[in-house]
Amino acid sequence: MREPQLEEERGGAGAPDNFQRLWTPHRMAYIKGENKPTGAGRGDGCPFCEIPAMSDEDGLVVARGTAVFAVLNLYPYNSGHLMVVPYRHVADYTELDDAEYTELAVLTRRALTALRKASGAQGFNVGMNLGHVAGAGIAAHLHQHVVPRWGGDTNFMPVVGQTKVLPQLLRDTRRMIAEAWPDED
Repeated sequence: MREPQLEEERGGAGAPDNFQRLWTPHRMAYIKGENKPTGAGRGDGCPFCEIPAMSDEDGLVVARGTAVFAVLNLYPYNSGHLMVVPYRHVADYTELDDAEYTELAVLTRRALTALRKASGAQGFNVGMNLGHVAGAGIAAHLHQHVVPRWGGDTNFMPVVGQTKVLPQLLRDTRRMIAEAWPDED
């Protein structure tokens, strides 16, 4: 009996090429824009406005401050990808009041400390995309990304396959980082 050579003959599994496939169907929600706000207002389905009313586990909240909170990214670039978000629905960094501005910096610093302790991160990408043209997925509600990095964490999967391999479930990652979160700096 001959080995099927065409993808159609193999039931959609592709031509034999000695590669294994990593299917990530959960990413389709992001690609289709699910959970994105329908408009720029607070009541337009903004997930950053809805998350604070959830339990930490359901909302993937790592830490809560008075003016801002830290939450895992539902569509992370790397394991442990956090966002530091003001509770107030505000789009631009210049619109933060002094308390939000200060606590955003404090929680970002604590996020770095917690991620180093919990995951041994060797470096970080920290920053904001302000506005849709700058790459903000949710431009109406400011959020600062804290992305842990390790030597060799960029390999062929994201470059060629446009797929990130995340070795841990988000709930487990949230718990691990929350347990490492410092009370003070």
